[in-house]
Amino acid sequence: MNIAINVVEDRVGGGLGRAQTMAIADVEDGEIVSWTPYPVGWDVSHQLVEAGETTSGSHHATIVRFMREHDVAAVVTGHAGPPMVHTLGLMGIPVIEAVGDARQAALAAAAG
Repeated sequence: MNIAINVVEDRVGGGLGRAQTMAIADVEDGEIVSWTPYPVGWDVSHQLVEAGETTSGSHHATIVRFMREHDVAAVVTGHAGPPMVHTLGLMGIPVIEAVGDARQAALAAAAG
C-alpha cells in the first residue's frame, strides 16, 4: 500500500498544497518496505496561484497527477484545505492530518 506523506526532514510537513517534498512509503504487513522522497515544489506553484500566474485548478491537477502516478492509497499531511480533501476523497484517497514523525504517521495511516 502506497502512502504519500508531506515531509520536512523526518517530520510530517504542514500544508499539502505547499509541500516541498512528498515521500511515498510502501507499507506491507505493518512495515515500511520502501521510502522514496520526491521534490514536488508545490510550494512554488502555490505561490504562482496566489500571484495570479496560474489557477488553483491547475495546481490541484498537479497534485492529483502525482497521487495517480504513485498509486496512492492515503495521504498524510499537517493540513489540507477542504477543496483538496474533497478532490482526493472523490478519488477514494483519504487525507489524514498528523504531526510528528513521518514514518510513524505513514504506518498509522496504513493501519487504519
